[in-house]
Amino acid sequence: MDKDALSAVQAPLKQRYRDDAGSAVVTMRASGRLGEGVSCSLDTGRALAEAGLHPAAGGDGTQLCSGDLLLEALVACAGVTMKAVATSLGLELRGGTVRAEGDLDFRGTLAVDKEAPVGFRAIRLAFEVETDATPDELATLEKLTERYCVVWQSLRTPPEGSVTITAA
Repeated sequence: MDKDALSAVQAPLKQRYRDDAGSAVVTMRASGRLGEGVSCSLDTGRALAEAGLHPAAGGDGTQLCSGDLLLEALVACAGVTMKAVATSLGLELRGGTVRAEGDLDFRGTLAVDKEAPVGFRAIRLAFEVETDATPDELATLEKLTERYCVVWQSLRTPPEGSVTITAA
């Protein structure tokens, strides 16, 4: 997709959202089913994925770990965002890689130390791109990718949240 094609697809959406801000709010959903042992099966819409404990929390490594899934969602979102931004800027990216890594202290999630955080204490996102873009263009690409990546921004400025449990 080139800059003109992306603009053509997005222009009517942008206009609708300008005219009716409420139409821009979309509720996205995910669901899972509690599985055998300590697991949860996710329906991704394309396939079933089974999540379980990370080996550092007692898992055997055969199931997906939710921490890995979070980092994978970040990589996917950041990669798509970067490609869209590059396209909008008219920058050619011939290829590249996106990597995310995070540091998680399992003492927190295993209730070993009440002072240890539950969740990632640091997340690093890195890109390596094949391009002829100038350093200034790459700086703009980085700034805008960071700004418009939904998952990154959700991690940096967490949304309001709530948890409920009901008996069936």
